[in-house]
Amino acid sequence: MHQDLREILITEEALQARVRALAAQVSLDYKGRCVTLVGVLKGCVLFLSDLLKRMEIETNVDFMMVTSYSGVQSTGVVRTILDLKQNIEGRDVLIVEDIVDSGLTMSYLLKNLSTRQPRSLEICTLLDKPSCRKTKVPIKYVGFGIPEKFVVGYGLDYNELYRNLPYIGVLKESAIAKGKKSCP
Repeated sequence: MHQDLREILITEEALQARVRALAAQVSLDYKGRCVTLVGVLKGCVLFLSDLLKRMEIETNVDFMMVTSYSGVQSTGVVRTILDLKQNIEGRDVLIVEDIVDSGLTMSYLLKNLSTRQPRSLEICTLLDKPSCRKTKVPIKYVGFGIPEKFVVGYGLDYNELYRNLPYIGVLKESAIAKGKKSCP
């Protein structure tokens, strides 16, 4: 376990087993159709990669980058930094997200993408923190429900660090207090 972590919340083995199950369910639900996976950068990268490798249907992949965080707190304001390259009109779209907590980012994405007239629009999140919800969002696929703890690993970061951990861990308060920054 990394020295800046208090605990491992979800092991690498549990993550991989759940990703396999999610991929099987998505493949079943979209059987005979092509789904466009919209990865929400940067946190989704490991989850989307593992999910995609295990899906047994045709897929397209595109990315968006939005932000509403500063450090460990949501600012409440969502900004689009990178938009889709593909036209999603008439397509089945599955948003792939690392974590849904306040719901503000996901609500923004749903409104934004629905104006582009996809055939269907659903959400797949690795982690769900319903206790932090400020707005209701319909999540079709959930990897794990988690408590109100600040987590890192498997794509999730704190100041751009810890994304490479193969598990989900809870960051120590002392690591947050230090305000450790990304690599120079």
